[in-house]
Amino acid sequence: MTVEVGQKAPGFTLKNQDGAEVSLSDFAGKQAVLLVFYPFAFSGICTGELCSARDDLSAFQNDDVQILGISVDTTWSLKAWANQEGYTFPLLSDFWPHGATAASYGVFSSDLGFAFRGTFLVDKDGVVRFAEHNGPGDARNQQGWRDAIEELKASA
Repeated sequence: MTVEVGQKAPGFTLKNQDGAEVSLSDFAGKQAVLLVFYPFAFSGICTGELCSARDDLSAFQNDDVQILGISVDTTWSLKAWANQEGYTFPLLSDFWPHGATAASYGVFSSDLGFAFRGTFLVDKDGVVRFAEHNGPGDARNQQGWRDAIEELKASA
């Protein structure tokens, strides 16, 4: 079951592309967090989506919000991809236990072994304020992310 707007976001601690641990609780009371689950590094749609976020990074990562990309790839794969594409935001590895964080958000396919395209905006209090779930071949419209972030800022 996918996490829905108004629910408490499941906590997690995952390693980023540099091997450092990142927890959702690191941002509690400080920043909202935009969680962007995607199937695999180096795949076409995933690269397009994250390059688009990279190219407009201030909309998704600033004093009010932090973007975190999450996939089942290893940290080494994520590091290579971040270096190749110039991603400066954290890419988190949900490799082991395989897909556990994606599963806790309801966007992991145990049959396929990867996360679907789930996006969640979690406010400073840990409550989900925006949620979307797209299939693996279904690219997301990032205007929805921008609108959700602006709405959250306006309600603060």
